[in-house]
Amino acid sequence: MSRIDYSVWDHIEVSDDEDDTHPNIDTPSLFRWRHQARVERMEEFQKKGEDLKKGLAECRRKLTELQTKIQDLNLSDGVKTELTKYQGDEKKLKKEERDWEKKLDEYYREEKKMPWNVDTLSKEGFSKSIVNIKPETSEDTEEEKEKKHKTFVEKHEKQIKHFGMLRRWDDSQKYLSDNPHLVCEETANYLVIMCIDLEVEEKHALMEQVAHQTIVMQFILELAKSLKVDPRGCFRQFFSKIKTADQQYQDAFNDELEAFKERVRGRAKIRIEKALKEYEEEERQKRLGPGGLDPVEVYESLPAEMQKCFDEKDIQMLQEVISKMDPTEAKHHMKRCIDSGLWVPNSGEGKEEEGTYEEVKREPEETKE
Repeated sequence: MSRIDYSVWDHIEVSDDEDDTHPNIDTPSLFRWRHQARVERMEEFQKKGEDLKKGLAECRRKLTELQTKIQDLNLSDGVKTELTKYQGDEKKLKKEERDWEKKLDEYYREEKKMPWNVDTLSKEGFSKSIVNIKPETSEDTEEEKEKKHKTFVEKHEKQIKHFGMLRRWDDSQKYLSDNPHLVCEETANYLVIMCIDLEVEEKHALMEQVAHQTIVMQFILELAKSLKVDPRGCFRQFFSKIKTADQQYQDAFNDELEAFKERVRGRAKIRIEKALKEYEEEERQKRLGPGGLDPVEVYESLPAEMQKCFDEKDIQMLQEVISKMDPTEAKHHMKRCIDSGLWVPNSGEGKEEEGTYEEVKREPEETKE
């Protein structure tokens, strides 16, 4: 079993944890001086190593040049005395090279024996900071988007509607191949509005057909975003993927289609409710009497005895009911009847208020129908 050699940790020079200083000595200053002295020794030792490496490199360079000259003289049958001189110089340079190598080996051995310290325990592998800055892109304002959408729809509305009515994958792909300008956000937005309009008109089957084509366009746009390409360049890839019976992709498409149809139904319901409220408010404004009150609301707030009087159009009965009521309460109810137009003072035999009340009664019935 191999043993772990922990002796390497016996010679670590760390000045920050020394506590053998005299109380009268400024410990932080002493640590700084020791660290500075150690750094200077390290720099001096490092310079010595660099000088040795340079000396060895220079010696080898001279030796290489000399060996080249000797080789040239051998090939050209040069002067023997000159060749002998070069060979003597070669021996000297080889001896000098061995001396440099010996000194460098001693330097490396000395370097290994040096104690570790905070400056040599670890070295930075690399230092690199990368800041991912998204390039600034000028987005269109809402007004510009609306103008762009309106212009596009005015120009291509007929083609968009035609695409919305297609059923087969091949037909859709061919139509977009012939009209690639339709592959854009404006087409998808128009198809969404078209779906809501059809649902409001209760054309449910047609809405579901256009909804299918809406999701086709949205899937193409999402694919383009993920691939970071122009949508017009990847719609064929969508049709290829959806037609190869990739079950997972097909399921995702169908799930999104069903969710979209539910959202369309919800939006259509909200639009219908809003339209009904607006219609009811318009009718209510038309019914308001001279005092700004709704005759229907006033009638429903009257006591049952007074309602019966208006139902039977009996003025005598109304006068008797009022005479039996508390004067303050009777005055309150009659003022509301006048402000709503349900009762018109000084109307002779009361024909006017009867006619007015008769009209008011018919309004709720028409609304319910």
